[in-house]
Amino acid sequence: MKRLFNYSEADSFVHNLSGVSKLIGFLAMTFTVMLTYDPRVIAVVLIISVFVFWASGIRLRDLRVVIIYISIFMTINFILTFIFDPQYGVRLYGTEHVIYAFSERYTLTQEQLLYQTTKISKYAATVPFGLLFFLTTHPSEFASSLNRVGVHYKVAFAFSLTLRYLPDISSEYMIISKAQQARGLELSKKQKFSKRVKEYVKMIVPLIMSSLDRIDNISDAMDLRGFAKQKKRTWYNTRALSRNDKLAILFTVGVFVGSLLITIFVNRGRFWNPFV
Repeated sequence: MKRLFNYSEADSFVHNLSGVSKLIGFLAMTFTVMLTYDPRVIAVVLIISVFVFWASGIRLRDLRVVIIYISIFMTINFILTFIFDPQYGVRLYGTEHVIYAFSERYTLTQEQLLYQTTKISKYAATVPFGLLFFLTTHPSEFASSLNRVGVHYKVAFAFSLTLRYLPDISSEYMIISKAQQARGLELSKKQKFSKRVKEYVKMIVPLIMSSLDRIDNISDAMDLRGFAKQKKRTWYNTRALSRNDKLAILFTVGVFVGSLLITIFVNRGRFWNPFV
């Protein structure tokens, strides 16, 4: 989980892009997928996300735990959507093509399957962009990027501190865990689950206390350096837009505009209905 929030430095096309272009691209792709329920548009975004992820050089095995958690969430979401409202797709598209009837209430239809598949594809298309943005953007450059697109520098700096601090929390937790195990605390699978939960709760207390101490130290350091005394500030870690940055912005914004035109003039709504 450490790599999810920790910037990894590398020499790739994605890493070399400015934080501004990556932020705009991430927002453009996210809004594109949020706007539409057209699986054709979502499929295009998904292909782009896979290509960009490959170009970044980040190995999937480094994100194995994250991918497992996301897959579990998507699977549970898919199942619960059908359990709570198995006829939503029928009402949405206005037709009913039965695939298999489990009971009078639970009937699997083409409409419901299309809706749920499209919904899951939206997650699959946007998650890679989110991971790439955090993994390939330095926290300081991330803050400067937010500030350059209009976010107040105090808010931007808060996001930067959060990204810097999350890996430290993970490291602090591992230190506390190893120290407790050295004192005889049993946290393996041999221990009962309820007992392990109680021991984990005991470790949260020192973790919270050390976190509060660190927050006080950071706040004092920022006050001593006169943080937030001026309306604007400069950034140490920032870079000008290059040719690749401009091309990336034009491409991602172009995809968003294209999806917007398809939604308005072709589908005449957010949903693509192949059943009419």
